[in-house]
Amino acid sequence: MSSNLGKLFEYMSFVGQLKRVKRTGWVLKNVTDPESVSDHMYRMAMLSFVVDPKTGINKDRCIKMSLVHDMAESIVGDITPADNVSKEEKFIREEKAMEHITSLVSEDVSQEIISLWKEYESQSTKEARFVKDLDKFEMILQAMEYEQQDKRPKALQEFFDSTHGKFQSPQVKEWVEELKNIREENHRNDKT
Repeated sequence: MSSNLGKLFEYMSFVGQLKRVKRTGWVLKNVTDPESVSDHMYRMAMLSFVVDPKTGINKDRCIKMSLVHDMAESIVGDITPADNVSKEEKFIREEKAMEHITSLVSEDVSQEIISLWKEYESQSTKEARFVKDLDKFEMILQAMEYEQQDKRPKALQEFFDSTHGKFQSPQVKEWVEELKNIREENHRNDKT
């Protein structure tokens, strides 16, 4: 096998590892069958498809950014505030991981992935800010689904609390309000 193919298969392995890295927040909360990082990124990418065209946000860029924003977790794991790792240290670890992962692909692919990841990390564009909103929205949508699945209404309230007032996109803010309404309705129905 050529060294380029060997590197490409190593890259594929890192991407595959994301299917096995469970999202730490759900594991810590003893959620039954917690999602993987890959699951989370996939739904974010699918949510990117429905970005309102009137916003001027580049849908394709959001889809790609959603698919790369947590790639480093294939090496560093899903670092959460509970890990007591500073934001600076987390960034350094993830940047090093991204440099390694992208060293395994062609220069043009590497540059695109690194550029998208850095754009997301710096929150320097409207696409990055939209994807950050999707990241938080997908988390609370998943929290509500776990509450329903495990029949534990409001058990994951802290995830909702952690995002309160942090959404920027009018479209995602609208989704958040509707999600809260659905969750409240579910909670009322569970009581009866």
